[in-house]
Amino acid sequence: QVQLVESGGGLVQPGGSLRLSCTASGNTLYPTAWYRQAPGKEREFVADIARTGASVYYVDSVRGRFTISRDNAKNPVYLQMNSLKPEDTAVYLCNAGGYLTQGTYYPRDDAWGQGTQVTVSS
Repeated sequence: QVQLVESGGGLVQPGGSLRLSCTASGNTLYPTAWYRQAPGKEREFVADIARTGASVYYVDSVRGRFTISRDNAKNPVYLQMNSLKPEDTAVYLCNAGGYLTQGTYYPRDDAWGQGTQVTVSS
């Protein structure tokens, strides 16, 4: 079972930036995805990245503002978030080891982190 730890959340003003990190246990590289869940809303897919980092995919609402990346010499998967908007406020969670095909990521039920809170507010 893979264990995940997210970090990097915080309070930022609209237009600001944050970088989130998702660190998985062990040394295996997994296809990984970021999701977010706002209060009263369902969990929403944000972005995914292949095990090698060769392909990435984004939900339309963050494309051009967020960048998912990984350094395959190191463990974490990053989510660089720029031009943040109040509607980006949510708990951000990562999932790793799921099934990724043609940009669609199917999460692994037992591989969620605890999440990190992102609040965008003036």
